[in-house]
Amino acid sequence: MKRLIWPLLLLSHLLLAALGFALGIYTLPILTAPASPAPLAMMRSATQARYVARMERDLQDSDWLHWAEGTLRLADDFIAFDGAIAPGPDYKLYLSPQFVETEADFLRLKSSMVKVGDVRTFDRFILPLPEQIELARFNSVIIWCESFGQFISAARYRPATD
Repeated sequence: MKRLIWPLLLLSHLLLAALGFALGIYTLPILTAPASPAPLAMMRSATQARYVARMERDLQDSDWLHWAEGTLRLADDFIAFDGAIAPGPDYKLYLSPQFVETEADFLRLKSSMVKVGDVRTFDRFILPLPEQIELARFNSVIIWCESFGQFISAARYRPATD
């Protein structure tokens, strides 16, 4: 019986350490996230949008830990999102000339995409759009976790209607 105690203690401590590490990776981005844009700023973004897109939770490579759902609004100088994103580290927003919903397709087409910026909040964000980016050259927006090479979500955009 005494011989089993040390291996069991070691195993239990290793499991708890792994669980603590995983919880830390999940919660650290939430704890360090900056404040989200105010609802008034989001309403202003809606009036200036040239394109709109809807992110859905049920894409092929999205899962219970990696997803986004909400509305994207694209204007000449910004991209705004209002909705919810599963928390995680090192999220990036990309524009793509082709819709993708898998990690393999993202990696295959990454050279034709342009990175817009970092996504650091998980409910609303407004990212500035560099002047040299022409929205008409692309048709999709993708959220990607750079650190873990994980697809989060994507959406095709279409002209906004009044």
